[in-house]
Amino acid sequence: MAQSEPPSSADAPELPARLQQLLAARAATLDEHRAVAVQRQHDRGRWTARERIAALVDPDSFVEYGQLAQPKTRALGDGPADGLLMGVGMVDGAPVCVFTYDYTVFGGSQSPRNHRKMDRMLALAERNRWPVVCWSEGGGARANELDYDGGMVTTFVQFARMSGLVPIICLLSGPSFAGQANIAGCADVVIATRTSTLGLSGPPLVLSATGANVTPEDIGPMDLHERIGTVDLLVDDEAELLATARRYLGYFRGATAPVDAPGDADALRRIVPENPRRAYDVRKIVSAIADAGSVLELRATWGRCLSTSLVRIEGRPLGIIANNPMFGAGAIDRDGADKFSRFVELCNAYDLPLLFLCDTPGFMIGRGAEETALVRHSARTLMALGNADVPLLTVILRKAYGLGYYVMGCDCFEPVLIVGWPTAEFGGMGLEGAVNIIYRDELAAAPDEPARKELRAQLTDELKERNTGLAYARGFALDDIIDPAETRAILGRTLAALPAPPARTTRKHPIDPW
Repeated sequence: MAQSEPPSSADAPELPARLQQLLAARAATLDEHRAVAVQRQHDRGRWTARERIAALVDPDSFVEYGQLAQPKTRALGDGPADGLLMGVGMVDGAPVCVFTYDYTVFGGSQSPRNHRKMDRMLALAERNRWPVVCWSEGGGARANELDYDGGMVTTFVQFARMSGLVPIICLLSGPSFAGQANIAGCADVVIATRTSTLGLSGPPLVLSATGANVTPEDIGPMDLHERIGTVDLLVDDEAELLATARRYLGYFRGATAPVDAPGDADALRRIVPENPRRAYDVRKIVSAIADAGSVLELRATWGRCLSTSLVRIEGRPLGIIANNPMFGAGAIDRDGADKFSRFVELCNAYDLPLLFLCDTPGFMIGRGAEETALVRHSARTLMALGNADVPLLTVILRKAYGLGYYVMGCDCFEPVLIVGWPTAEFGGMGLEGAVNIIYRDELAAAPDEPARKELRAQLTDELKERNTGLAYARGFALDDIIDPAETRAILGRTLAALPAPPARTTRKHPIDPW
């Protein structure tokens, strides 16, 4: 399986004929012996399959499987590794199952034989609990090898069965359609270059089915997939693609040495405005409490009422779900609910604690919200969080209203820590709306509109005073109200006190593709 090189000495005896034949066959699959194909791939602005894997894995750690595989239909001619390069290597010292379709071999198409290869690799990954990193580049099934006389392949069902068992990362740096797109859809996280494309049906199928002559960019450009949440992270080039994949893997390998926060903790005291109508970017808080350089935000431009990030605090990995008042005042809409639910499943599957940074007026309201089936989508947040067993930590930054607060780590989920900032305020709904309902008769009896407005403001202030974080802490409805500047230190100490998660031999649950 490892690469073999003939003796370099000119005086070495001649190698046996069959060994020479083997070495020649293996050498023919390497980039240095495929200059035309390599140049074509470089002209497309993309790395070759072997360049990708060599850049990802640690030096001299890769063991290749199936290097000598050829297409089942021999009339097709040579197809090095049958268009699928795969094996096991180390990434930052930890084992990873890695594979990539080879676009220089029949456009990276899927064949009965390279499906068998992948089935073999995925079985080993499942048995040995190896994370999977794959480049899914190609256009689906090989048109002239569609005869699956041995039965249907198990590739896609194996991906489904591995979901939640080991981290699965799909990398996109070219066109990914049909079967390759299905692989991307099954992955925990999809990281893509901005010039890659993705779609369940590629141009040839669209042409044959509809007569429309379209390009990959017409069907599935990355700006589309970024906007609708199909991809988790967009990067500029293949080098950044690999760096991001390595970084993502690191969150699932336990604690590292503590790293300082990036800025002055005192700044946290002034980020949240006391005026509840003023917005702010919650990601500034995420960055301020996390270790420097440790924040990896997923799906940043989709479901923007929430920010979901993998981070480290004093070296310990965790996930953060934060309401973002910059979008819809932090009210959770359909996309936000789906983003929330999947992130909870991701963290719970791999035993990452969850931190909630709460500032929400609740779920989105009105006919428009209901037309998105928000009743069902909001229930997904309850199902995901109610069935999670990882430690939860909650910091109430400002508004904690209604069902939005309920799912943002309220006390009914038994968080190991639930604290608020001085700006925290509580209510079953927005307090001004509550005043309109509770004191409807009193307001209606006001002599005129200025008097009614003054009375409403007075009653709202009184209701707010009874529902501040300080009032709740005095009634021990919270563990404490804390100085925002102490947030990182308190979270760090709490995380340090948590027991290690129990060793697992099976998965908890799959991760919803959406």
